[in-house]
Amino acid sequence: MALVKTHIDQGIDELPQLENLETAISYYETQDDSELMAYAIDAIAKFDKGGSYLVKVLIDEKTSKENAARIASILGQMDHEKAPVEDVMELLKLSNAYVRNLGITVLQAYGGAIKYYIVKFLIGDDRDLRIFAINVLGDVNFSESRDMLVELLQKETDINVAMTAVDYMAEIGEMEDIPLLETLKVRFNDDPYVVFGVDNAINGIKG
Repeated sequence: MALVKTHIDQGIDELPQLENLETAISYYETQDDSELMAYAIDAIAKFDKGGSYLVKVLIDEKTSKENAARIASILGQMDHEKAPVEDVMELLKLSNAYVRNLGITVLQAYGGAIKYYIVKFLIGDDRDLRIFAINVLGDVNFSESRDMLVELLQKETDINVAMTAVDYMAEIGEMEDIPLLETLKVRFNDDPYVVFGVDNAINGIKG
């Protein structure tokens, strides 16, 4: 295995050249020194499918916050066409608030590049995926979030999906969206849950 010159605090000046993803993963998984692990993380990110592996590392409860933050930074800097966007989106489903927030930070770095993935979920038949996509829009809140929620609310017939979107409209909606929100009461036959949620959102918009 080839060696590469490097400089780390412990005085080790030569490290193995990690020439493929499998070798880099194996090296990472056999280290307990933070700097050697960081070296492996940097190498993993350069290989095809390395990003997906790093997302799995983020999910691992044994991963230190130091390594998790490094991974999030690397993922956020990846080319959007090569980044594991859907894998990162899955982080928003976690109960671990620290990792979930790292996921939000990474998605914010991708900006409008995640629109394709969100639209794919929003127009799908799976209600749970539509709700998840709405949560991503609300949490990441990029420039097109409001427009996409408005478009969804214009035709959504599932009460749970619609009201998830309404909750976020309370935060990012504008005065011109109020008439659309009012129509939801009619669409869902003045369901008390809808009436309460819509009125709440309207009050939020009005401030």
